[in-house]
Amino acid sequence: MGPVRREAAVRCQDECFPHRRGGAVTTHDQSQAQAQADALASVVEDLAGKFSLRPLLDRILRRSVELLGADAGSICSVDETAGVYRKEADFGIACQSGRSFPLSEGMTGAVVAARAPLVFDEYAQVPGGHVAPADRATLHGVVGVPIAWRGAVIGACIVFSRDPDRAFTDDDARLLELFAKHAAIAIINARMHEQLEERTRAEATAAERERLVREVHDSVAQGLAAVLVHLEGVDAAGTDGGQLAAAREAARSALAESRRTALGLPPSLLEGHSLEEAIGVEVAWARATGNLDAKLVVAGRPAPLTSEVAHQAFRIAQEALTNIVQHAGAASARVGIVYGTDGLVLLVQDDGRGFDRAATLEPGHGGFGLRGIVARARTYGGTVDVESTPGWGTQIRAGLPYLPDGDGGTDPAGSRAAHRLRVLVVDDQPVTRAGVVRLLTAAEPGVQVVAEIDRPHALLDAYRLLQPDVVLVDAYLDGHDGVECTRQLVAEDPGAAVVLMGARSGDPLVGQALRAGARGCVGPDADGPELSRAVLAAAHGGITLSASVRDGLPRPMPSGPDGAALTVREREVRDLLERGLRDKQIAERLNISVKTVEKHVGAVLRKTGANSRTEVAARGAAR
Repeated sequence: MGPVRREAAVRCQDECFPHRRGGAVTTHDQSQAQAQADALASVVEDLAGKFSLRPLLDRILRRSVELLGADAGSICSVDETAGVYRKEADFGIACQSGRSFPLSEGMTGAVVAARAPLVFDEYAQVPGGHVAPADRATLHGVVGVPIAWRGAVIGACIVFSRDPDRAFTDDDARLLELFAKHAAIAIINARMHEQLEERTRAEATAAERERLVREVHDSVAQGLAAVLVHLEGVDAAGTDGGQLAAAREAARSALAESRRTALGLPPSLLEGHSLEEAIGVEVAWARATGNLDAKLVVAGRPAPLTSEVAHQAFRIAQEALTNIVQHAGAASARVGIVYGTDGLVLLVQDDGRGFDRAATLEPGHGGFGLRGIVARARTYGGTVDVESTPGWGTQIRAGLPYLPDGDGGTDPAGSRAAHRLRVLVVDDQPVTRAGVVRLLTAAEPGVQVVAEIDRPHALLDAYRLLQPDVVLVDAYLDGHDGVECTRQLVAEDPGAAVVLMGARSGDPLVGQALRAGARGCVGPDADGPELSRAVLAAAHGGITLSASVRDGLPRPMPSGPDGAALTVREREVRDLLERGLRDKQIAERLNISVKTVEKHVGAVLRKTGANSRTEVAARGAAR
């Protein structure tokens, strides 16, 4: 029996047979506790990385019914504020799953009213039950427990028996409460995931709406600016002079561009033309419309551009030139396109009246065009610098990468990415890397793979540049094993979280990596949920070993010369170290200061002969 399931069995034995705690426990009790532990462990594994509520509740309910030796059951979610409950899952009986009922009815209503487990010898004793008459006659004993979360009842778990000789006991109710705790976790996780998905959809909708507004603004603003300029010319001259015809043409052009935007088409100037040619036309427009000395300068070796980069760069230049013509009162303007190694830089300068940048960027103070320029660049993972002094002109510098940067294209503020764990994957096999990335991202939405590295010598540079939360390293990289990579990363950053992948059972490399500072090892048989558990644990300071790796570890080394002299408090600290807890977590568990924990950790290392706290955790995992 592994250490995790052994601990679960003891816990089940204590919780389900409290009357025998500290006394004699029969072989039958031990066997039953082990079966309960196995079922609980399976439920916990089901919860990892999965957020679909119905399948999880079905599994929890099925195992509850089987362990109680019963025939049927149901799980309901409860809304105490609305005074109703909803049948979420049933097993072995038709309980009108999917329907809602008032809390004054049925076994669930009785459990919520009592806020405690309830047992009836006969289902007929349940007030207002919703089981069909044909099934009702076959039911006898029934037990129900509340599903609680932070003091509130959020559901109920009910189990039925068709055996007239099966009477549910307090031990049965306690066991059912254990499963109800995991049902609570499943319900809360599913609700949080649904809320996150809903918020993500809302953010995406808002971002798309803002993008469309910017597109329409950019298309129409230039045309209207031209119309205004021509009409003002008519007023100043007192005669037509062809300017009304020019105004009509500008209005038609603006209307055509707005229609293209509504259809999702790129600007017409980019069709069949390079970016320089399209921006050149805009510069010529500014020269003619605004009576400006406007010039275009191109520097660097032109690089192939994706349609999105060209689109964004064109719109930025177009909006900047429109602002100059409409607001700047400038005599000259310069537009520069600079092709760099990794991206494109766009420079737009004028000698106009300038503005107060801080005031202009505040909502409600105009400046929509400038805010649109900033939003465009950031949406695509780029940057914008604006320099302006009243009376001395303005310079806008926008940088756009040739390829979008991670989530930049979907989250302008980067808020979602800021809450996701950044993971760097290191493996010299392309197929393996791709598989790891797919497994990890599918199992854990909160993980973002920021890069994949295939050469060990590039690892440190990538780590310094990307600053990932966790590094997943192949244990058997060509030329560099996982131990050496771990040593290098920990030497660079003592807080580096490194997890080895593909470690073979019984390989001494595992112990060496743990002593070097690795926070986990997973075997070649690891699946997505196991990978995600290892990454999440490492990111939060814990240590995770997959079962195949843990079973292959050598037995714990003998304690040091003072090993037997551990005090009671030191043994408590050692036990928590073996579970992978950090000093602050240990201090909170034991209600002592972090400094005191550090002192006890030093004593544990000295007395046990361990080289590091990681080795203490590895020894505990091997027991």
